[in-house]
Amino acid sequence: MKHFTLHQLQVFEAIARSGSFTRAAEELCLTQPTVSQQIKQLTKAVGLPLFEQLGKRLYLTDAGQEVLTVCRDISERLSQLEMTLADLKGLKQGELRLAVTTTAKYFVPRLLGPFRQRYPGIKISLKVTNRQRLLERLSENLDDLYVLGQPPDNLDITLRPFLENPLVVVAPHNHPLAQEKSIPLQRLAKEPFIMREPGSGTRMAVERFFAENRAAINVEMEIGSNEAIKQVIVGGLGVSILSRYALALEGTKGPLTILDVEGFPLQLHWYVLYPSGKQLSVVARTFLEYLLNDGKHLAAQVDLAVSSKS
Repeated sequence: MKHFTLHQLQVFEAIARSGSFTRAAEELCLTQPTVSQQIKQLTKAVGLPLFEQLGKRLYLTDAGQEVLTVCRDISERLSQLEMTLADLKGLKQGELRLAVTTTAKYFVPRLLGPFRQRYPGIKISLKVTNRQRLLERLSENLDDLYVLGQPPDNLDITLRPFLENPLVVVAPHNHPLAQEKSIPLQRLAKEPFIMREPGSGTRMAVERFFAENRAAINVEMEIGSNEAIKQVIVGGLGVSILSRYALALEGTKGPLTILDVEGFPLQLHWYVLYPSGKQLSVVARTFLEYLLNDGKHLAAQVDLAVSSKS
């Protein structure tokens, strides 16, 4: 193994991630023969095949999986070294890799702006995905920090609540219940509901609340996008329960309104988390401190934006 190089590992990681020699070559600005030669030399050093091809798809062998784990460990340690050295020089430089659920996209970018202005040397990578894929990324340790509303209970993680996440009942502005106060939950349950997909953190919280109050949800449609749900509500096909932050851009003066329903808003929280035992980089620690200290104040500005448009 002393004969492999960091460059070979970089090429291997790019192929494993992209699933293609061609895409890896394009990403690394190398020719495909060069990429093939690097993998050939790495395979020789390992002594076992790293990939197997079935049809047009590449799959990692068991040896390849082990090498990929080492690749990520080495990359993580090198990134930590780079940022530690920058910190010793009095600088904050390096890369911050964040993964957030789709609803968090309504406020996390607004938190990143002031952070980036404070530390212009930090490069930020933001991955927005659904809860299931985020948990997969968490289990694979692909990012520095993760933001979601419903943390898992089956993973060994460190998590910190940093922001309230009120869930509200959203309807078209001309809905028959729009002018009513203290609407009973059983009355709301008669409405057709537009719900997020199964496994969504918002849906899990809503289903738990209805079950605790012995009410059934009349699910009319399932959609995996808050934006699409809002459009369907405007179209008059039903009501939904969304994070208040999902209304950050349009507020409730437009085609949407928030219904006054007993028990709402549901007061949940947003959490920032990472695998237990993970050694956070200097940049990740800096952002975590920023999020816990300043995040609530900055995100409140988003909520004020919703209120000012209501």
